[in-house]
Order: sequence, then C-alpha cells, then structure tokens
Amino acid sequence: MNREPETVSDVLSELDELATAHDEVRIADVLDDFGKRSFGPFIMIPALIELSPVGGIPGLPTVLATIIAMIALQLVLGRDHVWMPGFIQRRAIAGEKLHRAVGKLRGVAGWLDRHSKRRLEFFVGKGWSRIAAMIVIALCCTVPPLELVPFASSMPMLAIAMLGMALTVRDGALTLAAIAFSALATGIAIYLYATSDGTGGGSGLF
Repeated sequence: MNREPETVSDVLSELDELATAHDEVRIADVLDDFGKRSFGPFIMIPALIELSPVGGIPGLPTVLATIIAMIALQLVLGRDHVWMPGFIQRRAIAGEKLHRAVGKLRGVAGWLDRHSKRRLEFFVGKGWSRIAAMIVIALCCTVPPLELVPFASSMPMLAIAMLGMALTVRDGALTLAAIAFSALATGIAIYLYATSDGTGGGSGLF
C-alpha cells in the first residue's frame, strides 16, 4: 500500500487482500502493508477485529487491547512511526478467519464512511491526537476485566474504533463524538460488569 487509507473501507480492503494472499496474516504483514506512520489504522484495526466474531476467541480481546495501548502510547510520546516488538509482530490470525471478519464488517464500514469526512481538523491535530490516544489507553485498561462478561469488552473497543477512525479520516467532529461516546461506553461496560456474575466471556458485536 503506497498511500495511507482514507476510509474504513480502504482499511478493510487492504486487510481482505492480505487475508486472500496469506494462510496466516501476521501483525508484521499488516505493518508492512499499511506503513509504520499510520497510527489511526493501527488503533482502529485491532478494535474492529475485536468487534467481529473473531473477538469471541477467549483472551484475544486482551491481546488486542495490549497492542492498541502500545500503539496509542507511542502517539502520546510523539513518535513519528509505529513500532512493535518482534514477539507481537509474529502473532498471526488465520487468513480465512480474517476474511470472514472483514466480510461481517463491510456494512458497518460503509455506514461509517458515509457519515465521516475531513472536517474540524483542528481536533485531529497533534494536541488533540494525544488526548485521543490517552483516552484510548484508558479504555484499553478496562478490557481485561470486562472480557469476563459477554459483550462488555465490545463497548470500549467500539469507542476505540471510533477514535482510530477519526484519526484515519481526520474527522474532528468524529473525534469529539468518539470522546463523548467513550464516557458512555465506559459507563455501560461498568454497569454490565457490576451486574454480571463474572462467568462466561467472549465478545464480538457482529
């Protein structure tokens, strides 16, 4: 990929091509394909995967949240490119599973793309991007305990996906909406956790 993605559909199309070309898609493959300067997609992609049926794999939401937090921390620290340690880059998902996950997310991606565009770009500048990244880290911290409650971890992940999308398409209005939704998602997730008996697990909204 020679240009940074501009829409969620662009991101999914690239993932679908990787899934078609490889029996297993490593995180390193995604890094190589999207380019290491694209913080937005690397925050959005793991969150979208968690929202798909693949996110129901026990332990995967926590792994994805850890990866997202690592990327968001680099954005907070002002790094100009994405770095991940080798043991994370070697983690992989079956190409067929990724292909099915992408297919499930196509309709959502189309809706999101129709309702987002470049606007209020001040709110995706360096300062606001760092604020968004700090919120992403806070949301990631809620995922491990919420993974014990069915569907609960999808709430913070949806907020993370919105923030990653806002950074990808440079939509300041979406940034503000995503920050507001983050507070709502956290409240809903806490309620689900507080009213659950702590058994079960799994995730994935779609």
